[in-house]
Amino acid sequence: MNLPKLIATSVVRGSEKGQSHGGVYTIDFNSQEVEQHIDWNDGDIDFSGRGWDRGLRGIEFIDQEVWIAASDELFCYSPEFELLGSYRNEYLKHCHEISRRDHLLFLTSTGYDSLLVFNLNTKSFSWGIYVSRNGDDWTGQRFDPMAQGGPPFSNNYHINMVHVAETGVYFSGLHTRALLRLASDMSIAKVCSLPEGIHNARPFLEGVIFNDTKSDVIRHVSRNSGSIALPVPVYNTEELQFHGVDDTKVARQSFGRGLCVVSDRLIAAGSSPSTISLYNVESKERIAAVNLTMDIRNAIHGLEVWPF
Repeated sequence: MNLPKLIATSVVRGSEKGQSHGGVYTIDFNSQEVEQHIDWNDGDIDFSGRGWDRGLRGIEFIDQEVWIAASDELFCYSPEFELLGSYRNEYLKHCHEISRRDHLLFLTSTGYDSLLVFNLNTKSFSWGIYVSRNGDDWTGQRFDPMAQGGPPFSNNYHINMVHVAETGVYFSGLHTRALLRLASDMSIAKVCSLPEGIHNARPFLEGVIFNDTKSDVIRHVSRNSGSIALPVPVYNTEELQFHGVDDTKVARQSFGRGLCVVSDRLIAAGSSPSTISLYNVESKERIAAVNLTMDIRNAIHGLEVWPF
């Protein structure tokens, strides 16, 4: 079987000023070769909160450009990882994942309970939508991210995932307890229920797939064929570096985050300490894995198939 080449970002929990906070890697599963392209050790990182500004996050591509999000900044790189530009916005805070459709890049603004849209043609933030809930009804309030008077700083739902498809903009968070869909008329509908504390939910094979992070599994729930649970890797404690920080709730092993679809039967998923696993959802087995480090604080975040 020909295995994919992937790109991954990582974040490091509990690292100090001057230390690495993660990086960008390409992983060739055929050769088992890993190459680190960026080491994220910016001295301007905000150290408030648990993970917050540490590390790099979502990944997307257009033409010969690689777009990678940090907490409050969007970076553009060449395929050789030469920095081509960076873009900030007042309403981009604690960004997690990003997703592109045509010339529009959608970003989760976790700190504002919002989604932002960046126009890749004009290289500017064009609009945003603030998400709120009233009982069982979800609503979206559109705003101009380049103007004053936008939404308040809030993190009620911890929106951490966005996936754009022909049928709409799908998004979810740790506390949404649902996969939601934003339609072209700005209405928001609930697609399905989800557990608390999940990551990376998106439609897949007549159902939904996600990292059930609290349960240490990747779940695929289908309308027709039931559900499957693929276990996240677990290491012996003596193999781990910085074992014990999990006692302070800074980090723990088997924290599942990062998910991408390779084909209709193959997915890739990330976990901590930074490990990327390939799963065959048809045979329900893990077929390959690459570990980047045994540092328990180091976790995969963004994960995509490398297109270049």
